[in-house]
Amino acid sequence: MLLTPSDRCKLDSSSDTLFYQQPRFVTHVDDQFIAQLTALYRKLLRPGTKILDLMSSWVSHLPPELECQEIVGHGLNQAELARNPRLNRYFVQNLNENPQLPLGDQEFDAVLNTVSVQYLQQPELIFAEIHRILKPGGIAIISFSNRMFYQKAIQAWRDRSDRQRLELVKSYFQTTPGFSPPQLFVQENSGFWSKLVASDPFYGVVANRSME
Repeated sequence: MLLTPSDRCKLDSSSDTLFYQQPRFVTHVDDQFIAQLTALYRKLLRPGTKILDLMSSWVSHLPPELECQEIVGHGLNQAELARNPRLNRYFVQNLNENPQLPLGDQEFDAVLNTVSVQYLQQPELIFAEIHRILKPGGIAIISFSNRMFYQKAIQAWRDRSDRQRLELVKSYFQTTPGFSPPQLFVQENSGFWSKLVASDPFYGVVANRSME
């Protein structure tokens, strides 16, 4: 396995179901990050796509003009998912307790995961599930920044720098058979002026299920 038992540990070992019991109707990244994510979705997602928004909440950050066949949401808080206007349907499931998705093989054109990959204790199993439910040629888009619920992020994430986390997510794809080589999308603060108006750094890792 890619991670050791200690890599998977969280400072708060209580059930994630309890932690996310109360809804949080906030955005966990800033407007510039959201704009970059929406632009990436606009670039990579096609109209008529069937999407799984994995570990979603009350907003999906999709381009407003993107018309999809269906958007299925997953998360840990029903109230948040119910408020998300882009979701056609949704389900609640704790992936750290049950990593098997109740979805069909090759059912989706795209799987999205936004600022949540750091909480997966069994990422190898989840990425295998992402591969299973994607159609051949389907796309997975994983995005994150440097923000997190520190007590709920796994140790492998807490102990790494942002760039090392980028490589970690890249390795999740690389060690899952059947994905194309991952593409990296990075926007960090650099230079004097950008540091004066610092925004959340943007990291995206994208791969496709291989054609079969």
